[in-house]
Amino acid sequence: MTDLMDHQVKENGNDDGRQGLARLHRPLAYCAAAMGLLAVTAVVGMAVDERTLLGEGVWLKPFKFAVSFGLYALTLAWMIGRTRAWRRTLRVLGTVAVVGFIAPEISIITFQAARGVRSHFNVSTTLDDILVKAMGGAAYLGWGLTLVLGVLLMLQRRVDRPMAWAIPLGVFISLAGMSVGFLMTTPTPAQADALDAGGSPGILGAHTVGAPDGGPGMPLTGWASGAGDLRVAHFVGLHALQLVPLVAIGLGLLATRVPVLRDAAVRTALVVVAALGHATFAALLLWHARRGLAPLDPDTTSLVALTALAVAMGVSVLVILRTGARRGRRLRGA
Repeated sequence: MTDLMDHQVKENGNDDGRQGLARLHRPLAYCAAAMGLLAVTAVVGMAVDERTLLGEGVWLKPFKFAVSFGLYALTLAWMIGRTRAWRRTLRVLGTVAVVGFIAPEISIITFQAARGVRSHFNVSTTLDDILVKAMGGAAYLGWGLTLVLGVLLMLQRRVDRPMAWAIPLGVFISLAGMSVGFLMTTPTPAQADALDAGGSPGILGAHTVGAPDGGPGMPLTGWASGAGDLRVAHFVGLHALQLVPLVAIGLGLLATRVPVLRDAAVRTALVVVAALGHATFAALLLWHARRGLAPLDPDTTSLVALTALAVAMGVSVLVILRTGARRGRRLRGA
């Protein structure tokens, strides 16, 4: 893949930013712009529409999903725009992601918000059940498309080793984060009991563990503040797609000031450590939530695990930097 980053620091200099924008996958880029407009519209909706659902404004959910889908679309537009092999296939897949995954799901979420009813897990009427199934199908399609895109992006020929690792690691951690969403569709014990008794609960699935959905929540995110919430791990894992490549970008920019980072092997190792740390952190958040613990209320076991992760990452970074510095001194002295 040629110049995976227009402004990534490389020995041959930087590309023109305008050329990078021209290479964006257009349907995905237009989709990202549309998500930006929807996010602004949702903010206006939150300001003028006083209706609430599960304790939060009805337009908060479209806002959050618009931001998330916008970042997803923009990131894929940037990645696909820098491919050589399977270029036409990747562009077709990117367009299918817009038409078959992003557009249907965000449209249903917005439509249900306008109606003032739940979008996810809501099977209370025939229409709601159909919409939930449509969103489920779109989610499965999105997962499969992201997997195929990740494989094809991973097999591209690249000139920048840190980014060559950052993109596939970010994609596959993001896939794991997406998969957390499927856990939310499992009926809760109370819902399962109702089904076993021959009932027809109007809600199937939940994102809160240890309490009903709609309890006390954190500002802006709405994540549960008194119980476990699967959405936290879902969010953190999902956005590895952006965060891991951003680590590679940041290290490349720092390489102009920090000599040890001019070694591509050092930057690559740091990217791998960051990706593994991100994945482990997301897994810890999932484990934390599954035990019914609120995001900001860790127990001793969670704190020990987080401390161990932080220490392991810190030691790994120090070893990589010291090893790289010694190698640099040997090369200069040779």
